[in-house]
Amino acid sequence: MLTRKTLLSSVAALAGLAATGPAFAQQGPIKIGELNSYKVFPAFLEPYKRGWELAVEEVNAAGGVLGRKIEVVSRDDNGTPGDAVRMAEELLSREGVSLLVGTFPSNVGLAVADFAKQRKVLFVAAEPLTDKIVWDNGNAYTFRLRTSTYMQTAMLVPDAVKLNKKRWAIVYPNYEYGQAATAAFKKLMTAKQPGVEFVAEQATPLGKIDAGAVAQALADAKPDAIFSSLFGPDLAKFVREGQQRGLFKGVEVFNLLAGEPEYLDPLKEETPDGWYVTGYPWSEIKTPEHTKFLNAYQAKYKDYPRLGSVVGYATIMSAVEIIKKAGSLDTEKMAAAAKGVTVLTPFGMVTYRPLDHQSTMGAYVGRLGVKDGKGYMKEWRFVDGKDALPTDDEVKKMRPAQ
Repeated sequence: MLTRKTLLSSVAALAGLAATGPAFAQQGPIKIGELNSYKVFPAFLEPYKRGWELAVEEVNAAGGVLGRKIEVVSRDDNGTPGDAVRMAEELLSREGVSLLVGTFPSNVGLAVADFAKQRKVLFVAAEPLTDKIVWDNGNAYTFRLRTSTYMQTAMLVPDAVKLNKKRWAIVYPNYEYGQAATAAFKKLMTAKQPGVEFVAEQATPLGKIDAGAVAQALADAKPDAIFSSLFGPDLAKFVREGQQRGLFKGVEVFNLLAGEPEYLDPLKEETPDGWYVTGYPWSEIKTPEHTKFLNAYQAKYKDYPRLGSVVGYATIMSAVEIIKKAGSLDTEKMAAAAKGVTVLTPFGMVTYRPLDHQSTMGAYVGRLGVKDGKGYMKEWRFVDGKDALPTDDEVKKMRPAQ
């Protein structure tokens, strides 16, 4: 006989089932908000998008996370801090995302990091290289994946010191990333090689370099070596104008990022031989984790990965591991879980350091060469990110107390 008591017991039992098992999976996907400067930096960000799409596919094929699939809701921030903050707010309030990932230019990354701090939302900064994002302006909710400006510069400095060149010229894009790279290079070189001189400095507007005038100004200074943080079309124009003026003859050149396929491939036979660079020799890396990624990427896209592909893939895998470790979508629990979380990336296992929220993702360092009419990286080596960071005491002085 069905009594009120047994009916209530049945309802309670059904309610308990609704919170677990298959019904839990029916809550809908976990939404990850992603924003980036797709129109402004397509060379890097089109492969980056492919990378995160591959990661989403793999995670969902393996059952998702917390019993739910993941879904990336993406917005273009137009490469401007103001638009990025508006997009971030839209992703939170209108789309109901659980956390934010992405951004490319350093000034945009810093703006979204500040937004994350104000709104108390987790933000995994994928690409912005500025050191401020984890040090001077670091906050409890922002974590950064890529090897930073300081770290990549520190990876190149040992080779620069070995050459013992006294007169250095510097050229950089005049915004946060280029300014930070220049500051790091001067600081590290001065400490490692007392007596070094910086005889010329050219700060160029991003995407609007007057390459001929810049190359001539550097040539007039008669440097022994050049440190550059130019990338993309600015780098290609600088290489062309510098070669026409004989700027690089007998002059050693160090350039952050120039070994990344995104920026190296367009140079083709104009690739300057012997430059010291950071980059991504994708065809020569034989580690199990990279081989697995490479095979999956080529099978899906019938194309080779760029560094952006690795970053996009590792960004989503970072978000997934953080959610998994937290066991929850609660922001405070995810922020706590992100400290010390380990993530397997195509570059190996990385850890997001509890001290400053910087991942230990490494980078490849080598020299440029030309083979079969194409540029490539030669004499390369992998440098673990943890070996290119300042001391813990130095970081504590730079990073504000939480």
